[in-house]
Amino acid sequence: MNDVEELKQFAMVHAKAQNLPPELYEAILAYIHTDQDGGKGSWSGAWSAAARELEITRSELQQSYLCYGMARFPFIDGVTRQAAYDNCLRVFDRWRQEHPAIEPVDVELGEGRFRCWAAGLSATDPKPLVLVMGGIVSLKEQWAPILLQAEALGMAMLVAELPGVGENTLPYDAGSWRMLSAVLDAVAERADVTRTYAVANSFSGHLALRCACEDPRIRGIVTTGAPVTEFFTDAAWQRQLPLITVDTLARLTATPAAGLHGVLREWALTEAQLAGLDIPVAYTASLRDEIIPAGDTEMLRKHVRALTVNEFDDVHASPAHVEETMRWTVESLFAMFVPTPAPPAP
Repeated sequence: MNDVEELKQFAMVHAKAQNLPPELYEAILAYIHTDQDGGKGSWSGAWSAAARELEITRSELQQSYLCYGMARFPFIDGVTRQAAYDNCLRVFDRWRQEHPAIEPVDVELGEGRFRCWAAGLSATDPKPLVLVMGGIVSLKEQWAPILLQAEALGMAMLVAELPGVGENTLPYDAGSWRMLSAVLDAVAERADVTRTYAVANSFSGHLALRCACEDPRIRGIVTTGAPVTEFFTDAAWQRQLPLITVDTLARLTATPAAGLHGVLREWALTEAQLAGLDIPVAYTASLRDEIIPAGDTEMLRKHVRALTVNEFDDVHASPAHVEETMRWTVESLFAMFVPTPAPPAP
């Protein structure tokens, strides 16, 4: 079982980012007092009950599948969370039928396969690609509504999950960054992947940075609270991480919690890798982040040539500043996407 107060703390930023009504998620969180699988007042039970009400009584399919997604948060560890995840996919598919512009993209790579959701793909008019990913607890379905903006923005857009999350069966290891290149290969005939921009939060931000060191098709990265170097190498820091973070990483990497340091230390980005990036990187940092050490932001400041940092006096993912972060993310993305006009000829 997870610690209920940790669950509430870390789920809050996800509820806000998904635009769930405050009166909805605050009432659910107030009712929850245990993480016993399916028990009265339990995490998965309360969120699932709300999701059923939204689906059956109110026909609010988007809010329903998002609540089912919250019911399986942070990962599947029992019958109720598994049922919640199954229902999340079921209701999402009902919602998706109302939005035919959203299509699946299935990719196979090495030891696994994964599904993405995309919009704006066109073989006759390929557009620059925006790749959106969340962290180690984020389903791709929670980001899928952003795909509805693809046509208005004149972009191809795609949402994906980290290895081991949701429908992604790839192993989560030091080579996981290759899945991003595989995504670009998969849509290369229907998007201008030579102009790919990653909006990759938390641990997927690390994946995007690592991939950009090897794959020049990634032309810009916007991220929030991504681990870079010190997170992976500092064993003392890892020992004080929230239990949800440790348990989730242990599950995704198939590594006992006590052995995580030996695995993760190989994932650290080097000074040379960061210095070699010739793309803009926009990074939101939380000054009281309990997951990402301040040294990771400093590592970026010292070595990334085109870095912009957005800071908040807040904890991980800045839950008190979600709207500001989202606005800054969009502004940063467009600053990368829209080329700077050439100066007038003398």
